[in-house]
Amino acid sequence: MTLLALAAEYRSSCELLRIRIAQLRRDLRECQDREAQLLLQDRLRHLRPMYRDCRAIARYLEHYYDRREGAYGAGPHQSAHLSAQQ
Repeated sequence: MTLLALAAEYRSSCELLRIRIAQLRRDLRECQDREAQLLLQDRLRHLRPMYRDCRAIARYLEHYYDRREGAYGAGPHQSAHLSAQQ
């Protein structure tokens, strides 16, 4: 599997997470039971960071081989090395 294919898998997972978060937010707005609201908020609290991490990993993988200064995957040691070669 290539990094771009793996990034696509992460993007797919991100979309599923985004849909689930939107659904839980709708449920939370419509919910009248305080205990159920707390459970929904707790689920959202766990899914939001998962979504952010998933998006960040997808971007990182998509740009892993970018060689521009400051690009994803081009750390300081790589940027310095590339600058020395130019």
